[in-house]
Amino acid sequence: MAGGVLGLLVVGALGGCGGRATTHHKPGTSHQEASGPAGTLLAAQDGQGHRLRQVGADGAPEVQLSVRPDTEDGWNLQLAVRNFRFTPDSTGGGAVLGGGHAHLLLDGRKLARLYGPWHHLSAAQVPAGAHTLTVRLYADDHTAWAVAGKPVEASTPLASTGAGGGAGAGHGHAPAPGGGPSTPVDHTVTVAVRDGKVEPPPGRIELDRGRRVALTVTSDTADTLHVHGYDKELALPAGRPATLVLTVDRTGLFEVETHDTGLVLTQLLVR
Repeated sequence: MAGGVLGLLVVGALGGCGGRATTHHKPGTSHQEASGPAGTLLAAQDGQGHRLRQVGADGAPEVQLSVRPDTEDGWNLQLAVRNFRFTPDSTGGGAVLGGGHAHLLLDGRKLARLYGPWHHLSAAQVPAGAHTLTVRLYADDHTAWAVAGKPVEASTPLASTGAGGGAGAGHGHAPAPGGGPSTPVDHTVTVAVRDGKVEPPPGRIELDRGRRVALTVTSDTADTLHVHGYDKELALPAGRPATLVLTVDRTGLFEVETHDTGLVLTQLLVR
């Protein structure tokens, strides 16, 4: 009988509610650096607190960045990579040469983590003026790929008029006036982060698969909203609400947290 119960527990842990694991990290790992045999781990960092992982120039990862205005809001970004593949399912594990993810930075400040070659950048995330947009490649253990002591990255100038109000939506839809999403949502979660505390206290939201949820977060410090399992991120400006609209098309239990401070804001239980 005990063996049967244990078997059910193992199956439940692996399968959840029919979806993938609740986070993109390997078991027992976090955003901290994991071990990996590729390249040489340097003491130098990338400016974001991540150590450089240096490899030889021959066969090293490469990236180019193209930026195109979106007809509704902001810009569409395309990353063209060589000797590199995006590996969202193994993020948090050991570094493997040629695999990982990218960070998107505006004037050196991180906006999002990218798990594929395309990304929509909302105009609300870019203040008016001239800026520099950068994409940088990282290994699964969050170390930055580097050649000759310099991170593997690409940059391009970006000018913004500051128009196109509101926070970006999870699928690139422009928000309606006043900061709300432009298309109807089935559930709205509103959270505030003050002095390292979450209000209201983190709870669990139950949703049917295919529903749309709006996550509105106001943080007293600049941070990044991160939905585990869906690998969706949104920059949180200090003191201003930001909204991420997400269609929950995968079943399971998914945590919503702040990336830099590691605070759990809520859990989404999708059936």
